[in-house]
Amino acid sequence: MLAEVRGLGFEFAELGHATRLSLLDGIQKAVVAGEMKIVSLHNFCPLPLGLNGPAPDYYMPSSMSARERQNAARHTLRTIDCAAALGAKAVVMHCGMVGMRGYTMKLLDLYAKKGNDNPKFQRVREKALAVRAKKRQKYLDNVAGVLDLLVPRAKEMKMRLGLETRLGVEEIPDADETAELLAKFDADTVGYWHDVGHAQMKEQFGLTTHETLLERFRGRTFGMHLQDFIPPAGDHVAPGKGTFDFGRLAPFVTGEMVLAWEIHREWTAEQIMAGVRTVHEKLRWTVSA
Repeated sequence: MLAEVRGLGFEFAELGHATRLSLLDGIQKAVVAGEMKIVSLHNFCPLPLGLNGPAPDYYMPSSMSARERQNAARHTLRTIDCAAALGAKAVVMHCGMVGMRGYTMKLLDLYAKKGNDNPKFQRVREKALAVRAKKRQKYLDNVAGVLDLLVPRAKEMKMRLGLETRLGVEEIPDADETAELLAKFDADTVGYWHDVGHAQMKEQFGLTTHETLLERFRGRTFGMHLQDFIPPAGDHVAPGKGTFDFGRLAPFVTGEMVLAWEIHREWTAEQIMAGVRTVHEKLRWTVSA
């Protein structure tokens, strides 16, 4: 796996949330041999035993179940330790969701038909936001409680925890909640992680823009997940095959950020090498796979 990534011209890689425990020995050997550098891990990594595929939301820090929150903390601590052992700089986290009826798919369906300026879309969006506002605090408090357990270990390991932009209206954190969480914790340890596809969905819904998010969290953005996008909901598209203007990100990119491509199996080597090169020129920084 890492040899294939290296063959595409990448020097750094992020380990995803589908990485099985059985793969770690080989990954560690590749790192020690200097064949690849691991720059970040996406929680949970390694994958919890008994799971066979991507499961970043399997244990939610926001959960009202104390046992689930404990499991979220335990597996995230394991990810932090794994990241430190591999020489990575950051762990990317999903934080859960507000316990409410799902509105995101309904909004997406309405957006796909008539855009975000039609009255029905706006009514559903405002209803969703009102319901969310009434219920969100206890779930956000749960996330903060789990972070209280994680931050000491992250500081000890000199590891950064990136709170990722979420796609769904129900998911935590939104922009205001991200700001609340960042205000509670040390700037060197807890920060924002910008996901292009997720942020683009929020932009289509009229909730924010890439520039608004990145300006608000300037100086606290630890990294980005890069991918192209095809409206209304086509994220994780190969670079150059979608409509996203990566030049929008350039004013906010710094040399300290981790910039990781979320590469999918259907992307061809030619798409990756040509498309990524074009985006690199716009961003003017070395990025990861």
